[in-house]
Amino acid sequence: MGRQPFGLASPAAWLRRAGHSVQSIDLSRDNLPEEEVAAADVIALYLPMHTATVLALKLFPRLKKLNPTARLAAYGLYAPINAAALRAAGVEAILGGEFERGLTEWANGETGPTVSLERLQFVMPDRSGLPSPDRYAQLQGYGSPRVAGYTEASRGCKHLCRHCPIVPVYNGAFRVVQRDVVLADIRQQVQAGAQHITFGDPDFFNGPGHSLALVEALHREFPALTYDVTIKVEHLLKHRSLLPILKGTGCLFVTSAVESVDDAVLERFAKNHTRADFVEAVALMREVGLMLSPTFVAFTPWTSLKGYRDLLRTVADLGLVENVAPVQWAIRLLIPAGSLLLPFVDTEPFDAARLVYPWVHPEPAMDRLALRVSKIVAADRGSRREIFESVWEAAHDARIDFLLPDRATVPYLNEPWYC
Repeated sequence: MGRQPFGLASPAAWLRRAGHSVQSIDLSRDNLPEEEVAAADVIALYLPMHTATVLALKLFPRLKKLNPTARLAAYGLYAPINAAALRAAGVEAILGGEFERGLTEWANGETGPTVSLERLQFVMPDRSGLPSPDRYAQLQGYGSPRVAGYTEASRGCKHLCRHCPIVPVYNGAFRVVQRDVVLADIRQQVQAGAQHITFGDPDFFNGPGHSLALVEALHREFPALTYDVTIKVEHLLKHRSLLPILKGTGCLFVTSAVESVDDAVLERFAKNHTRADFVEAVALMREVGLMLSPTFVAFTPWTSLKGYRDLLRTVADLGLVENVAPVQWAIRLLIPAGSLLLPFVDTEPFDAARLVYPWVHPEPAMDRLALRVSKIVAADRGSRREIFESVWEAAHDARIDFLLPDRATVPYLNEPWYC
């Protein structure tokens, strides 16, 4: 996910406190240490996203070959919804939701529920042994590059968006990480060189009282530290009076899962905002002086060519081209096991290797466009503006016929998150 993972550091602290010897390995940064794997009693893989789960299934045979007797576990958001595939791969324990206690108990030889939503008393994450923060994403566009850290002040979400992988696990619940734990975690990352913090909460305003007290305390202690958060369009409008507090405490930008500018698609997703709400949120954020970084599900079974072109034109008219990571132009709707969208989409049978229900657009030209845009984005040639112009040309079979507004460089992380 481009960040030093809370999902390794937090359970590592729980396991070490219980007396276990733990080695944390981030395979997005380092090679698998075969000698350590061969000597392990238990091996647990963190699966916070779809891609990680697909890669894990490819890794399990290698782990079993290196260490046939090790007990295997998988934990994180995508573990419970892919339980069948994981068990077929030889995984003994599958844990989701608030997994730290369950993982510790399993390592101790006990058993517990697959998904736990209990309210944990967290301990300070133990980041020892992980790659240093400067090996992860950096903040760009805000003076000289800044080393970025990562933490979580809450998990789960109060909302039930149909396309979201959080919903099948948390079902409308969210759980906070205690303020003193979050501050201690940030403190240790600052000491390790972090100058900016990403809060990985699914929605920072699920509990605005908790969140604002946290960033106010953070700003008092580290007035030069900047941060970014993720907030729903719905919450940006509902809690507009709180946005100046974010700005005043060092927030540089807010990521928001806008997903679409087509109200019919937004209704299918149960996003609880409209195209007009998005436009209002853009104006509101500009008024406050916060940058909005929208994300989209650009290709869905319901996205027409006219609709895709409208997305591009809307983003251009709102002056947001520089605010959108190029990968967002190519995102295709993912329908994993347990998706609440299944009753709304005609899919092919479940693909156990890819862990998705594949779908084909009713207009073959849209699937061809999706592939073409993916290649443009993957080539990564040029600035955000230049890539946007290439995507526009692919969608219109013509060069862009109007001038994009000149805007100052915006702050962004050079390894954007996506599923």
